[in-house]
Amino acid sequence: MRWTGKIRFMLLAPAVIWVLAFTVFPLGYSLYLAFYKIEQKVEVTRVKEPILDAEGKPVLDDQGQPRIKTVVKKDQVNIATFIGIDNFKRLFGDPQVGEAIRVTALFVLIAVPLELIFGFLLAVLFNQHIFGRPVLRAIMILPIFATPLAVGYTFFTIFYEVGGPLAWTGIPFLSSPNGALASVILVDVWQWTPFCFLVFLAGLQGVPDELYEAARVDGASPWDMLKEVMLPLLVPTIIIVLLLRLAESLKLFDIPFSMTGGGPGVATQPFSLLAFRTGLRFFDLGYASAMAYALLIVVMIIITLFFRRMRFSYE
Repeated sequence: MRWTGKIRFMLLAPAVIWVLAFTVFPLGYSLYLAFYKIEQKVEVTRVKEPILDAEGKPVLDDQGQPRIKTVVKKDQVNIATFIGIDNFKRLFGDPQVGEAIRVTALFVLIAVPLELIFGFLLAVLFNQHIFGRPVLRAIMILPIFATPLAVGYTFFTIFYEVGGPLAWTGIPFLSSPNGALASVILVDVWQWTPFCFLVFLAGLQGVPDELYEAARVDGASPWDMLKEVMLPLLVPTIIIVLLLRLAESLKLFDIPFSMTGGGPGVATQPFSLLAFRTGLRFFDLGYASAMAYALLIVVMIIITLFFRRMRFSYE
């Protein structure tokens, strides 16, 4: 092997090891767990040990023999039992799964369209020559760079109904089921509308000015230019943004986890948060892995259908 080949291999090795260790292995191991029932049990054993003094020497009895004490040791062990596809069957009859799917579906059906609409309207506005556009555009995209977990805790403080900045309104932002879900949707729209805006703005700025000039010469109104020029040319961009936001929204976790904890009750508990609780709080790792793979399959099916539709539209 030449030195160039060795150097190339050395540079790629860390990335390959990282992917294998933190992507491929967890993916394969979680699939393995999905076919098992993982039970945690405590094994109690009694061991006889000599009694030691302050210097670490055995304490002797009257006969000169070391005194013995019985020590109880408790060890937590995991027992894996192969159960086939029972974890996947269990998903269809679990009422908590049904409620989590309902919450996730409501979130996706409300938040994603709002983000696309607001993002597109803002992009159309910022595509015009307005005063201070560069500064306003930079301010607009700031929410994208915030960590969703930090955003959730920040808005928890804002919506806190006892002493929060909006407590004077009397609105139950977090204590009522509908208010909590609406608050989570509002926060997600606030954070990810700028992403849609940025992509749409880039798409609009890629439209040749000649098309706008030709539409104006033909007497097109602003509504006609929006409907006949902008939207048709932005269809591929809209589909890509829709795919990205749809896939990300189906995995919703950070904001409800930090902002409401899934409450009140399970009013804001999406599917990903339910899987997290099942696996890492109730230690039903097999069932949680089955949930994660069910979500992965659904996301892959949706994305595959969208890409197939795009392929048929442009062939």
